[in-house]
Amino acid sequence: MILSCQNVGKAFHEKRIFKDCSFHIEDHEKAAIVGINGAGKTTLLRILTGELEADEGAVVWGKDVSYGYLPQNAQVEGNRTIYDEVLEAKKEVLLLEDEIRACELQMKQKEGAELEALMESYTRLTHRFEQADGYSCRSEVTGVLKGLGFTEEEFSKQAATLSGGQKTRVALGRLLLTRPDLIILDEPTNHLDMSSIAWLETWLINYKGAVLIVSHDRYFLDRIATKIIELDGGKASVFSGSYSDYAVKKEQIRAAQMHAYLNQQQEIRHQEAVIEKLRSFNREKSIRRAESREKMLQKMEVLEKPTEVRDDMHIQLKPRIESGNDVLSVEGLEKSFDGQQLFSDLSFFLKRGEHVAVIGDNGTGKTTILKIINGVVDADAGEIRIGSKVQIGYYDQEHHVLHPDKTIFEEISDEYPTLTNTEIRNVLAAFLFTGEDVFKQIKMLSGGERGRVSLAKLMLSEANFLILDEPTNHLDITSKEILEDALNHYNGTVLYVSHDRYFINRTASRILELEDGVLSGYPGNYDYYLEKKAQLTQTSANGAGSCAGFSQPGAAAPGGRNASLSSPASESAVKQDWKSQKEAQAAQRKKENALKRCEEQIAALEERSAQIDAEMALPQICTDVARLQELSREKTDIEEELLVKMEEWEALSE
Repeated sequence: MILSCQNVGKAFHEKRIFKDCSFHIEDHEKAAIVGINGAGKTTLLRILTGELEADEGAVVWGKDVSYGYLPQNAQVEGNRTIYDEVLEAKKEVLLLEDEIRACELQMKQKEGAELEALMESYTRLTHRFEQADGYSCRSEVTGVLKGLGFTEEEFSKQAATLSGGQKTRVALGRLLLTRPDLIILDEPTNHLDMSSIAWLETWLINYKGAVLIVSHDRYFLDRIATKIIELDGGKASVFSGSYSDYAVKKEQIRAAQMHAYLNQQQEIRHQEAVIEKLRSFNREKSIRRAESREKMLQKMEVLEKPTEVRDDMHIQLKPRIESGNDVLSVEGLEKSFDGQQLFSDLSFFLKRGEHVAVIGDNGTGKTTILKIINGVVDADAGEIRIGSKVQIGYYDQEHHVLHPDKTIFEEISDEYPTLTNTEIRNVLAAFLFTGEDVFKQIKMLSGGERGRVSLAKLMLSEANFLILDEPTNHLDITSKEILEDALNHYNGTVLYVSHDRYFINRTASRILELEDGVLSGYPGNYDYYLEKKAQLTQTSANGAGSCAGFSQPGAAAPGGRNASLSSPASESAVKQDWKSQKEAQAAQRKKENALKRCEEQIAALEERSAQIDAEMALPQICTDVARLQELSREKTDIEEELLVKMEEWEALSE
């Protein structure tokens, strides 16, 4: 066992983050912690590593277990170069190398017994050096740095001069090379491009130690994780399998919980109605039955309503008008910065309704293309034509479209002055801004909160052409799924840049890859792009020179048959199912009619009982003994029949 988390709980300022959190990490296991923003994922990692103390419970580490922890936005300090900073992870190997070199020098000057002693020491040192892969030490450092997106020309850069994202990548490289028993990573893909993420996935999959990851990158989790630890509603639940396995199981569990909750709520309402009806009969026996049912209801363990997956944020993207068929034409686009050319002679076209993703490594110019289309940056050459009736909605990853000194409320009200205060508050509430939150200044918001404000403005724009730059940055998994659903139901045109492969897989109908200044197009989603890219690579390696014969998404099933065609056996099953449904519906109608007749009979009996009471109170009846006896017998018969009918009603009402 590497690590055991036993009933750990934590609260901040009387707000409970989680309670009774329990799980364990075994040798060589790859586990992931998932949950919405604010669920306590980073807090849990800090408790595991000893940075925070738990309010309750215990964290137990295995004997002599080593771990390495990479927090979000980890930094490196000092004046060493990138290469030397990462090489520091191999400090023990380098010290061994120094001892071996010193030993070699001493052997030249020694003889006899002293030389023999040095030779033995030299043998021990070289054996340890070989076991530590000392001879491949420097090539390993080079491989990790290149895998994380650094070029050899950048190896000599001072770490202190790097951007925050680059420093995080250096810290990640140094951690990977220490090779501890457990690697703990908090959002490791935030500052990596697609190539670097793919490299890191392969490295972690092949890593012999254990891994514990917090990430919102579902594609990354799908490839790495064999166990999912979910933090939801202050509780921890453990699921075996990949992220996709977890998502399926989670939905099944949530559906079962919701079904049980709704059934119980229906039963509670039914019992309350029966109790009220029994009391309305105002008979001793019916009142006793009502009291008995009340006691049973009080003893019932009421189920909590399961957390709704998508009821916290609501995005509806609807174009105000429909654009023409030709939405965007880009021809011969060219751009350079500081004498370095990003791309030249770039051309592509967008038709109405297309959802197109632009992918590529960092620094290739993807965001620049979007900025040129939006008029934020000027092109050096080329022509951009916007189609007829096209209205653009722009989502900027840096949120430059937001005004830092305005409040959230002002940001919306100034952009859309026709909206009433109530309408603005309703829109902001749909994006989780309620109460006094709407008066927060933009500059005081987190990245995720700014993203939600930008999404709110995008929704209100009612544009028919959306241009999105990294729209899933800072969004948790649930919010990403909400945005994915909104885009999939959007009948306008979408052009976006994203590193989120899961998001691309769910929303793209075409992919444009920008690589070495060249734009290549692939129909379909990300998985189809990978498949086609691999086939192209294989074809190129084989010297075939062509990629003809690729199947298109939506092609017919093997053999040319439509998979939805029904067989005679399935048609028979459908008929049988239809017959069963009709029989069940007929039986249900019969019960409902019987219940209705019973209620009508009870009402008629009660009405007659009331009439008898009124008649027996009349002066002329009071003195008529024979009539009184007759009415009394009728009333007794009615009371007995009422009890029978009430029991019948109670049985039917179930």
